[in-house]
Amino acid sequence: MSCLKKIGSFAVLMISGMVLLTQITYAQGVLVSEGDKLPRTRIWPPRPVPMPTPIAPPVSLADNPQIYAVKEIAVDGKLTGQVAEVDVSQTFTNTTGRTIKTSFVFPLPYDGAIDQMTLLVNGKEFPAKLLDAKAARSTYEGIVRANRDPALLEWIGTGMFRTSVFPIPAGESRTVTLRYTQLLRSEHGVVDYLFPLSTAKYTSKPLEKITITLNIESDDELKNVYSPTHGVNVDRSGEKRAIVKYEEKGTVPVSDFRLLFDTKNGEISSRILSYRPKADEDGFFLLMTSPKIVSEKNKPLPKTVVFVLDRSGSMAGKKIEQARESLKFVLDKLNHGDMFNIVTFSSGVETYEPELIEYTDKTKRESLNFCSAIRATGGTNINDALQTAFHMIHDKESPSYIIFLTDGQPTSGITDESRIVTNSNDVNRTKTRLFVFGVGNDVNSRLLDKLARGNFGTSDYVLPEENIEEKISHLYSRISAPVLAGAKWSIVREKDGNRNVTNQVYPAGEFDLFAGEQLIMVGRYSKVGDVNVTLTGKVHGNEKSFSFDGEFVEKSNGTRYSFIERLWAVRRIGEIIDQLDLKGQNDELTEELVRLSTLHGILTPLTSFLADDSTDLNAITANSVRTGELSREQLRGVSGENATASRAMKNSMQNAQFADQARSKQSFAMEKSLPSSSLTSGMSGGIGGRQTTGSMGGMASADVSGSWAREPSVTARASTARPMERVQQIANQTFYFRNNQWEDPSVTGSQRQNLQVVKQFSEEYFALVEKHGRELTQFLVLDEPVLLNFKGQTYLFEM
Repeated sequence: MSCLKKIGSFAVLMISGMVLLTQITYAQGVLVSEGDKLPRTRIWPPRPVPMPTPIAPPVSLADNPQIYAVKEIAVDGKLTGQVAEVDVSQTFTNTTGRTIKTSFVFPLPYDGAIDQMTLLVNGKEFPAKLLDAKAARSTYEGIVRANRDPALLEWIGTGMFRTSVFPIPAGESRTVTLRYTQLLRSEHGVVDYLFPLSTAKYTSKPLEKITITLNIESDDELKNVYSPTHGVNVDRSGEKRAIVKYEEKGTVPVSDFRLLFDTKNGEISSRILSYRPKADEDGFFLLMTSPKIVSEKNKPLPKTVVFVLDRSGSMAGKKIEQARESLKFVLDKLNHGDMFNIVTFSSGVETYEPELIEYTDKTKRESLNFCSAIRATGGTNINDALQTAFHMIHDKESPSYIIFLTDGQPTSGITDESRIVTNSNDVNRTKTRLFVFGVGNDVNSRLLDKLARGNFGTSDYVLPEENIEEKISHLYSRISAPVLAGAKWSIVREKDGNRNVTNQVYPAGEFDLFAGEQLIMVGRYSKVGDVNVTLTGKVHGNEKSFSFDGEFVEKSNGTRYSFIERLWAVRRIGEIIDQLDLKGQNDELTEELVRLSTLHGILTPLTSFLADDSTDLNAITANSVRTGELSREQLRGVSGENATASRAMKNSMQNAQFADQARSKQSFAMEKSLPSSSLTSGMSGGIGGRQTTGSMGGMASADVSGSWAREPSVTARASTARPMERVQQIANQTFYFRNNQWEDPSVTGSQRQNLQVVKQFSEEYFALVEKHGRELTQFLVLDEPVLLNFKGQTYLFEM
């Protein structure tokens, strides 16, 4: 066993004629063959979520042998306070035709503390030898120079440990297991666990499986548990324990995995993280809030739930079956003492009981029998169904919810969209929250969005291939145990006379706080320094207040919390599109949408043209006019596949928990909202010789295994790159692919005339690498030329 006090984030497996770099503490691996670049997947550039259209392999794939494939990565960790004890395994396969002799090399990081580290290959332990930073740098720079592959630049500047040599026979797999103890970073009471999964994008095909399981234990009560990078499942098994799980299959990681958590005894914990990259502009903040979990001593507030179910003829078959099961799930999960009722509607309206009733064992049995008898027939009377539900609720103190599910447009009773919305808003005198589910593509999605926004709730859409029960159960699991009703935040500085110092906060307005929920709020701040954070709300009708201390930084050093800015931008763009959709055109909002989309590379059907070669990214006014025209055209529809996809996208963006969560909805909306000609216009050249495939003429198609029918023609390659494949986000910098290179959108025409051209892998190139380190090299790992502004100078790093 080797006891390493400071080890690196990565391991390098050195092979005779090859080098395999593999994540030591985070199970990442890249296999490098002397003279060859790292392998690239057939989906390239890789994306964080499956895309509706497959991507063809790089043009040079045949000339760049795929020497290895990462099969599986598994991380199993125990986090106790700031100490992480982790077992990590990675399975990789020798895809060459010969036995290779290998050794692992572990770079030493500039921060972090890891000890009690053990490396095993197929169960056999290997010792390690120390190389200082100078010797390690020479090794890495030699690899970069010899292989002419910029991907390895991020590891330059660290020391390393090296193992003894062991063989790997041709075609066989090896599982590398790493066991280590690490001291985690903690700032402002928030413990930060990070491991860079993104290096696993260097593989010849998507990984079969990635699993991360982290068991968190604490002496104090565990409160906020949040991943700003991945959709994790958090299972709280007690006040001081939680199990965090992440699993993905058939994927290529593109972002590092990160987990934040804190501990605090008491009813509620709240923590502020802030990020301010420019001292002369408003900063960005993220507010995490989590209450004590429900227990016998800490029971949830009694609530009212009314389920409103469309049983019109169009719901017949699979939809009504899933709807009944959804209703049964909710009825099974209600708490004794809750009030509830069921409203079903077609051309007319039927209720389980005339008024709200208390949830007991008896009413549970009877209501389940009522559910089983629901059948689909008749028209769709949305207005009367909602009026009936709202009229049942009179209690203004207890949290109240209506779960409304429909698959169509109003065809009976009042059918005018504006009248239905006005009637519902007027009758809701108890601030009941309306959660709307539109099933399929025939719903009036604009009407459903307006109903939800006007009644303090949210809307969601169940697409034809999705399951109604999964959507409903997910919502109800979140809202089943309210602990604070009508809650709202204030963030002030005493020196400003306790005036609010935040703006553009999302989610906005009052909210209910639920047990087990991780509430994430993002916004901007105009004043810096210490702030007072106050949360107020009602418990059993009585006002209750909680206070916390926080800090808004004056200027951020580094990009540790840069994810806050991007998450805020995603939610803000979703909010702007929602305003344009529900309230009509607004030139100021349209220009803001264009500016945010350009800066952050967050594309939607209204801004996808920004990826075109023909678009001048600095022409904000002209681009705003074009976005305005697109919004008038595309937001006009109220039903159909395009309308549903676009509104599902904006809702996903408004409620995103991490920046890339809504990406699949953005991709799908662009696929459905834009004609194929819009997807290809102005996109000459492909990305670094790469191309996409799909329904457009002349392209090959891929089967599920990733093999290709034929090599696309040069003409096809030159015209088929889709918008989201022409944008890269590295750290907090966006790049657009145009003119056969990756370009920083902030570069102006005059700066292009005075740029400094640096030849890749030249002495000048390595001098800049040595001077600026990872601050610069993170932008140089792309395979094509890079144009960017960096520290007051415009550079073109050319091939």
